Amino acid sequence: MATFFIEQFGCRATQADAAAIERQLVERGYAASADARSADVIVVNTCTVTAAADLQARQSIRAIHRENPAARVIVTGCYAQRAPEELAALEGVSWVVGNSHKPEIPRLIQGLGQEMARDSSAAARQGLVSLSMLASGALSLERGPAKILTGDILEQRELLVAPVEGGEAGHTRPVLKIQDGCNKRCSYCVIPQVRGRSRSLVPGSVIEEIRKLCTGGAREVVLSGIDLGNYGRDLAPRTELGELLRRILEETSVERLRVSSVEPMDITEDLIGIFAASERMARHFHMPLQSGSDHILAAMHRWYRAAHYARRAELAREWLPDAAIGADVIAGFPGETEEDHQATLSLIERLPLTYLHVFSFSPRPGTPAAELQNQVPEQVIARRARHLRALGEKKKTAFQTAQTGRPMRVLTLNRSGQDASGPWTRALSSNYLDVRVPGEWLPNQFLDVRITDMKDGTLSGLAS
Repeated sequence: MATFFIEQFGCRATQADAAAIERQLVERGYAASADARSADVIVVNTCTVTAAADLQARQSIRAIHRENPAARVIVTGCYAQRAPEELAALEGVSWVVGNSHKPEIPRLIQGLGQEMARDSSAAARQGLVSLSMLASGALSLERGPAKILTGDILEQRELLVAPVEGGEAGHTRPVLKIQDGCNKRCSYCVIPQVRGRSRSLVPGSVIEEIRKLCTGGAREVVLSGIDLGNYGRDLAPRTELGELLRRILEETSVERLRVSSVEPMDITEDLIGIFAASERMARHFHMPLQSGSDHILAAMHRWYRAAHYARRAELAREWLPDAAIGADVIAGFPGETEEDHQATLSLIERLPLTYLHVFSFSPRPGTPAAELQNQVPEQVIARRARHLRALGEKKKTAFQTAQTGRPMRVLTLNRSGQDASGPWTRALSSNYLDVRVPGEWLPNQFLDVRITDMKDGTLSGLAS
């Protein structure tokens, strides 16, 4: 039976796809390898949100083939859906599988395993190479050109589901994808082209998955999706994200429920009220902003304006004074002037945001923004991105500083270290703050701490 390894890039939704593929392979009896060097089949799960993400995927595929030339490489994900021919041309690639056919990967791996077994047996019979040499990658057999399996992503109705576990936090905070795809058409975004229409996991299945996670020991679960605020609008009967959150709180024992990114117009008073009504809801909102200029928001085909966004952020702060409120922002969208840039800085400065994710504009083939003539020079984009990141650090520091002396409940993670004061354990608060707790603590433990100080951008909290 072939062994496999999944090389992962991209967002939580892409990670969730990889987790679902891994679950299917393990259920079929395949064994996961510790790394790509020792695997028979390697699945490279790509992102294509920026040109840098494309480059990173290509570099990784080349490195994998150099280190393990005998392995069969399957490239999938958003880049594979957008430009399969580019990836099929890379040496060492056996299959390029778009998101439209990602559920077919276990079947393809079964076929590759049979192919490898035939190749190995034939080589051994002819005395050409030992099986151990082939398995180690010392010699690879000639293979034909890569095959491409992709189709119309808009026809995809299946939602790959499995919680994302492992990683830096160990099994402490599994991420469960409950929605995929997007019906919106932001002018800079390639995601609808590579992930298809919005589709949701039915509430009963969400409840079942969370119950399994709780039975397995999870204490915090993170809900994710491409357009999470659109959850349930494709279902019959139609449902809403708020309805699902109420059911999860009522029907599962999860101790903390965190919601990932939600578009600003979906941050309603009703949704905020659900967060305020239960201590089990993490005090954390991530609301993509993208720009503080109405002119640029219109060019981006965003469906709100700066005043609408501001009201949502202020409403969240009114209801939950200690909540983390994060935002995505794009530097250098085509046509962005210095005045537009200053409008973004001014809006962020006055809003109760606590951190920023800053992205430099990257034209994506096939999107309207890529065809605009008034592209911003790269050096200007880089300068504006630096301004935004500096402002983000300023907002983050102010929020951290305000926590000094306050009590909070934190969940220990699978990360620890030691400094001059002794050992410490990393933990995460409800309002998305990293806290170092003195001492050696097992992961996945809730601790009541009091924030004692902040040093070098890190909070310290003493357990009571």
